[in-house]
Amino acid sequence: MDIVIVDTGSANLTSIRVAIKKLGYHSIITSEPSIISKSKKIFLPGVGTASSVMNLLYKKNIIDVIQKSKQTILGICLGMQLFCDFSEECNGVKTIGIIKSSVLRLKNNNLPLPHIGWNQITFHKTHPLFKKIPNNSRFYFVHSYIVPINKYTLSKTNYGIDFSSVIQKNNFFGVQFHPEKSGKIGSQLLKNFLEI
Repeated sequence: MDIVIVDTGSANLTSIRVAIKKLGYHSIITSEPSIISKSKKIFLPGVGTASSVMNLLYKKNIIDVIQKSKQTILGICLGMQLFCDFSEECNGVKTIGIIKSSVLRLKNNNLPLPHIGWNQITFHKTHPLFKKIPNNSRFYFVHSYIVPINKYTLSKTNYGIDFSSVIQKNNFFGVQFHPEKSGKIGSQLLKNFLEI
């Protein structure tokens, strides 16, 4: 199976590739649109700012490839947020526009930002992405911006307020946490995604 990790210039690319390799799959890190468009599975990771990653995706002509993607694609952390159409980050950034939602700064109610560490995800119905993952399982988060609860929300997490921790629209999946840093439970989620 051809698995691509989109090279967004992020720091977590290698850790995602290692996590996928531990599951017995081979992946490549690339920003080449022709390779991305021919792959079977796509990972869109993101660390840093929405504007810096969007600029890189524009320069490499990857935005159009993602928007027209028919294969399953998993956005991780900032990668998930980029599926929305706007982010409040950096005085406002137009993002990829798969999901009609704005990404908002986390209203933390005096809790420290960024939200760093282990937190629970809560889901209300079974889904192939949650196979062998108990409800209220804990995953590792690092973020200051959120996707609000919307009709594409599969699970929510609370940090002062509820926000989307897993979303899906058609072939587009997103997780706000880092499965590659979430131990066995994160590995199970990656396995589930690769088997969808």
